Amino acid sequence: MNEKQRLKRQLEFARGYTEGLLKSFETPEQWTHQVHENANHALWFAGHMGVVDDFMISMIDPSKAAARADYQEKFGMGSQPSSDPSNYPAPEEVLDYMRDRRKVLLGLLEGLSEDDLAKATPETAPDFLPDVASIFELVAWHEGLHSGQVSVARRGLGQAPVHS
Repeated sequence: MNEKQRLKRQLEFARGYTEGLLKSFETPEQWTHQVHENANHALWFAGHMGVVDDFMISMIDPSKAAARADYQEKFGMGSQPSSDPSNYPAPEEVLDYMRDRRKVLLGLLEGLSEDDLAKATPETAPDFLPDVASIFELVAWHEGLHSGQVSVARRGLGQAPVHS
């Protein structure tokens, strides 16, 4: 298995686990359930995954980015989740954005060669993203980090653990 195949496998595994977690949320109140007033909830997580994927897309191919100022405000780094469902778009809309951004990101990965993965990221990229491959590595790790928070929210709603 080459590096590109490995990265794709990790991204698909992380997203498969995410999709399994998110199936449990049905009502607006469940989507915005917080186990603590400062905790992230499932809807914030879904929007955040879309925002982060879009940022990563912008570093690889800015023409494919679809940044949304409203999503950046609600789901971007440093945003504070609210338990009030009326503060957010419908879950279906947020999920569509999340899924679309991952589809685009995977499409970009598919079009890259092994040599492309070793290329440096733009000068504006954070220091922890030295090359293009590191973008995809971070995306998988980042999703795993936040999916743990969604798992806790599910458990707080009385759901059994999800196994993928």
